[in-house]
Amino acid sequence: MAKVTYNNKKAVFFQALKADVEQYFKTTGQKKTGDWRLFIKTLTLVPLAAAIYIALLTMHLSATGGILLSLLLGFTLAGIGFNIMHDANHGSYSTKKWVNDLLGLTLNALGSNAFIWRQKHNIIHHTYTNVDGVDDDIAKSPVIRQCSTQVWKPAHKVQHIYLWLAYALSSILWIFVTDFVKYSSKKIYTTPLSKMDTQEHVIFWASKVLYVLFYMVIPIAVVGWAAWGVGFLAMHVALGLTLSVVFQLAHVVEETEFEFAGDDDKIIENEWAIHQIKTTADFARGNKLISWYVGGLNYQVEHHLFPRISHVHYPEISKIVEQKCKEFNIQFNAMPTMWAAIGSHYRFMKSLGQKPAEAPLEPQAIMVDRPLVLKDVPVMAMQK
Repeated sequence: MAKVTYNNKKAVFFQALKADVEQYFKTTGQKKTGDWRLFIKTLTLVPLAAAIYIALLTMHLSATGGILLSLLLGFTLAGIGFNIMHDANHGSYSTKKWVNDLLGLTLNALGSNAFIWRQKHNIIHHTYTNVDGVDDDIAKSPVIRQCSTQVWKPAHKVQHIYLWLAYALSSILWIFVTDFVKYSSKKIYTTPLSKMDTQEHVIFWASKVLYVLFYMVIPIAVVGWAAWGVGFLAMHVALGLTLSVVFQLAHVVEETEFEFAGDDDKIIENEWAIHQIKTTADFARGNKLISWYVGGLNYQVEHHLFPRISHVHYPEISKIVEQKCKEFNIQFNAMPTMWAAIGSHYRFMKSLGQKPAEAPLEPQAIMVDRPLVLKDVPVMAMQK
């Protein structure tokens, strides 16, 4: 099977950067995990979601009121995903493993599966960021073309128009289709899925059943099919659109780079950390409201370099990263506002929709021998 590795023999940049970040925590005396700022978010977002859910089932609402409250529920669930689930599944919420494991299951409460997500996101995406043929986040699709090495189809001419609808429906597809495809095929795009033990199988099926019970059966029994259908769709439009846009702004924009992995073994000439910087972008770093809501994912460069550090520390770490990039003459991608990032993503997707002079042939998918490459990537040791 083909392998994708990095040229980490002279990884001097990341060594220097880690030393400065370690010094920051030593000087400030802070833990790398979450603190009161993250705990306040948890005590705000989780009760808010529960309150909205109960209100939708017990209050006599107009059609408009029900839709607006369902949209708010979707936005709140996305906030839980950004802030609580994301940190917990990276092991950065708490120093206690059981706390991270427990709060990581908030993803199951949103309808998906933490076990599958950790491999898809923590290992595959964080290791092979924007590597076409491996990174599941930019997996080839008949609907959306996300990089120039992917096959062009006539429908892509207008993908910059319909992609927003695709994003809006993405969470429904994620919960009811893609999770089951990965589970049954035991594969995440081109990478074999790690073996699930009995407990993980039980959690997978139990959480799916509970999702159907709490998000479908009970609401239908209380408010009826019509009200439930409209509210359920509104909730997922807000959830799917919000999650998709925030994650797309980090990697699929004009400023970022892509790699392609074909049939042969590939060595990416940059060290892993430099690859992360070239394939990732920050946005709206000066907007405290956005930073609060998206769980610091607008500091995506910092997150990819230090996934085991809680997002509450990223604003300060960002200063260290940017300064170190200047010292090593490495381009640091950062867009001033969220609208600037959305504009960059829109233009990039529109440009990819134009028929290339010579459309690439359908590439043969590779299989990544994950255990063989873990030792070559610094982030892997940080995930354990």
